Amino acid sequence: MTTRSIAKSGYESFPKETPGPEEKETSGWREVVRKYQRSCNWKATWQLTNTVVPYVALWVLMYFCLQVSWWLVVPLALLAGAFLVRTFIIFHDCTHGSFFKTKAANEIVGFITGVLTFTPFHHWRWEHSLHHSTAGDLDRRGIGDVWTLTVQEYLESSRWRRFAYRLSRNPLVLFLFAPLGLFLFKHRFAKKKAGKKERRWVHITNLALLTVAVGLSLVFGLKAYLIIQFSIVGVASISGVWLFYVQHQFEDVYWERRPDWDFAKAALEGSSFYKLPKVLQWFSGNIGFHHIHHLSPRIPNYELERAHHSEPMFQNAPTLDMRTSLKSINFRLWDEESRKLTGYKKLKEYRLKQKQEAAAKGGSN
Repeated sequence: MTTRSIAKSGYESFPKETPGPEEKETSGWREVVRKYQRSCNWKATWQLTNTVVPYVALWVLMYFCLQVSWWLVVPLALLAGAFLVRTFIIFHDCTHGSFFKTKAANEIVGFITGVLTFTPFHHWRWEHSLHHSTAGDLDRRGIGDVWTLTVQEYLESSRWRRFAYRLSRNPLVLFLFAPLGLFLFKHRFAKKKAGKKERRWVHITNLALLTVAVGLSLVFGLKAYLIIQFSIVGVASISGVWLFYVQHQFEDVYWERRPDWDFAKAALEGSSFYKLPKVLQWFSGNIGFHHIHHLSPRIPNYELERAHHSEPMFQNAPTLDMRTSLKSINFRLWDEESRKLTGYKKLKEYRLKQKQEAAAKGGSN
């Protein structure tokens, strides 16, 4: 499947490659997931209503509270940010063509929720489809994922590259500055490899965002708009990046070189089941069942929990909770020898090992 064919399909179908030896062991997954690939218009409409309507109401309420005290705005911003995360999950489902039954409905709602979440629908659909088709593949890193180096790659990097890598992996940068930069600035520009359609819709989305910003600023005032909108986007972007990060950056995550890479194993072992409290599961649109989503993005978010509890094959996925997910912050490099993500402390062991091997080699000569 080529990059352009994936972009056109929105990743609406399974990979067409012939299953490898490892995938044949779990070949039954295709029949299993088909049972849950059922878009339901009334469920989608209800989810859209109970997400976007409260979000808009909270936005307006924040304006009136801002007239009284900034401290009244803070808790509302946290709540509105949570609703915006849920809005992004709806947008995300629309990019996979799974939220509504029809392509037109998914594209219309996808564009609108894309404007609400500051994300261009068509461009993100193309980019995100590449993430799904390359997740866990060490030879196809770099699109829609978190920059990850192997231990050996890090040791062989220049000082400048090592500095840039450490900076990008600094929690303050990764979970504060990067999320804001991603949604406020990076999404305003198309990637060089994007097609004409994706580029055009980035510009259309930017124009729509500008129109909304001007309109709301005229109604509520520029200062109020900036405070309300950016505080909400800040909460939502930080939360969203954290959800994505921990579901692909845990110690026993699946990474493999292209010849041995397997789609099903990459989904079930390279994506975690993030077990969240029910209220957070609701606000995150069931995205914690990430292993199922990666196995079949055609399953709408409102069917993921049922699939997880109904099928034993989904219940052996790597599981994280609120406490154990915090450990992910310390995992920065992929160790190809132990086949685990590890921290920088591992570098000392590798350097010592390299010196010992060099000394032994020199002695033998």
